[in-house]
Amino acid sequence: MNLGVRPASIQELYEEIGRGLYKGFTVPAINIRGLSYDVARALIRSAKKNNAGAFIFEIARSEIGYTGQAPKEYAVVMMAAALKEGYTGPIFIQGDHYQVNAKKFAADRDKELSQLKKLIQDSITAGFYNIDIDSSTLVDLSKQDLKEQQRLNFEIAADMTVYIRELQPEGITISIGGEIGEVGGKNSTAEELSAFMDNYRKILKDRGYIKGISKISVQTGTTHGGVPLPDGTIAKVKLDFDTLEKLSKIAREEYGLSGAVQHGASTLPDEAFDRFPKTGAAEIHLATGFQNMIYESRYLPDDLREEVYRFLRESFGAEKKAGETEEQFIYKTRKKGFGPFKEKLWTLPSSVRDAIGKELEDKFTFLFKKLNVVNTYDIVNKVIKPFEVKPDLKMEAGV
Repeated sequence: MNLGVRPASIQELYEEIGRGLYKGFTVPAINIRGLSYDVARALIRSAKKNNAGAFIFEIARSEIGYTGQAPKEYAVVMMAAALKEGYTGPIFIQGDHYQVNAKKFAADRDKELSQLKKLIQDSITAGFYNIDIDSSTLVDLSKQDLKEQQRLNFEIAADMTVYIRELQPEGITISIGGEIGEVGGKNSTAEELSAFMDNYRKILKDRGYIKGISKISVQTGTTHGGVPLPDGTIAKVKLDFDTLEKLSKIAREEYGLSGAVQHGASTLPDEAFDRFPKTGAAEIHLATGFQNMIYESRYLPDDLREEVYRFLRESFGAEKKAGETEEQFIYKTRKKGFGPFKEKLWTLPSSVRDAIGKELEDKFTFLFKKLNVVNTYDIVNKVIKPFEVKPDLKMEAGV
């Protein structure tokens, strides 16, 4: 039964951006950690109001764990929100930071990669037709040669690309992302981009595969969630837009990618966002800012907020670092409250959820306008070819 909403890959749009056929907008990828149905509905309402089609629902490997949202559940909720709001056409659901844990990889390479493959398989089955592989955690900057620094990164990225290509449904080319520098680390360079791409593409060619990644994540000065100051406010970030622009241009002109991807941007000041389309950034990932809006909303009941914070102190107090203030600890840890308090958040009175949703909807509208994805609905529906795939969305007991 086709109700007008279908999970899709953004690959075709990114290929056309890589060929220079479309430009001037940056696709927002929204990580939804909690109150997910209501947040997704707010996002869809904003998209409809602004005739936007170029946006992505996403969830990271780590978020799947601490928010208690398995891929099937997440996909069901995103599509249900779209249906509820009367949205039609393709929607993009993305696995963000499907990351290789460096410590676990060093201890047992096969086990860590096997777990990542299982997550990829579960995600594709659920309708995640956009997957970002993050093996940048394996980059070894102690090595002198750039190729050797990036070796594990491009080798694992190529292996996972092949794995995804072998699993993708017939008629679907899953959009895959790669990453050359771990977010929060040193800023990426053109030389690192070339070292990764040249060797990654060679491996794929040697193995008989043509379609590689469609975009490349780089580090330009941000950190996930921002850096909380002692009073709980966020430190100002000096984002290197020149590097972002340079790497996006190289990615498109030399490798046919859609451009570079910016992570850790949701806590940037409002005046920063209209600069991303000007740099040619293909995609921007936004997460913590929406989490902050939920926790800090005047509509969230004070007793529930304090119950969550009390739980965090009791359950994760050992993670508090020496010299860290209470405000810093809560800010860095409260993302872990979404899983244990999922039911209480979902069953808040509709008046509360609607009010928080309206705040989020206004923020999404602001971002759609700043990122220039207003009026991209027709472009998306023109470029993304309809293809009926029936994802396996049967919920298992206990999910």
